[in-house]
Amino acid sequence: MAWGQIEPNIKGTHLMSLSRFTVYTPVMRGILRIVSGALFFAHGLQKFAGFPPGEMAGAGLTFSSAGAFAGVIELIAGFLIMIGLWTRPAAFIASGTMAFAYFIGHAPQNFFPVNNGGDAAILYCFLFLYFVFAGGGAWGIDYARDKNRFRR
Repeated sequence: MAWGQIEPNIKGTHLMSLSRFTVYTPVMRGILRIVSGALFFAHGLQKFAGFPPGEMAGAGLTFSSAGAFAGVIELIAGFLIMIGLWTRPAAFIASGTMAFAYFIGHAPQNFFPVNNGGDAAILYCFLFLYFVFAGGGAWGIDYARDKNRFRR
C-alpha cells in the first residue's frame, strides 16, 4: 500500500469515504459559522460593553479610533454571521475589516504574524472570506429562506 492511501475496511469501502462525510458539510459549516460569529461578536461586545473585562474593554467608547469602527463591524457583522442572516455580505465586510486591521495594526510591528499578534486577524479574514464563497451552511436564517436547498 502506498503512503497516504487509506486502509479499506471489511466491506471494501474506505474508512474515510468522502460520501460518508459530505452529507454533514452544511451542518459543520453552520456550526463553524455560529462559533466564529459568536467569537467575533464577543470582540465587539468587549469594545462597547466592557464585557468580558480585558485589554480592549471600553476601547470603542471613544468613537474616534479605528477600534471603534472595528467594534461596530464586529458587533453587527458578528451577530449577522452568528444567526446566519445576510451571511455572505456580512462576512465580506468582516473579512475586509480584518484584512485592514492586520495591515494597519499588526503588520507594521513585525513581519511574522505570531510575533505581531495578528494571527487571529488573518484567521478571521480568511474564515469570513470562505463564508463569502461557500455560504453559511445549515441552521441559519439564510438557509431556512433558501427554497432550493433540497435540490442540491
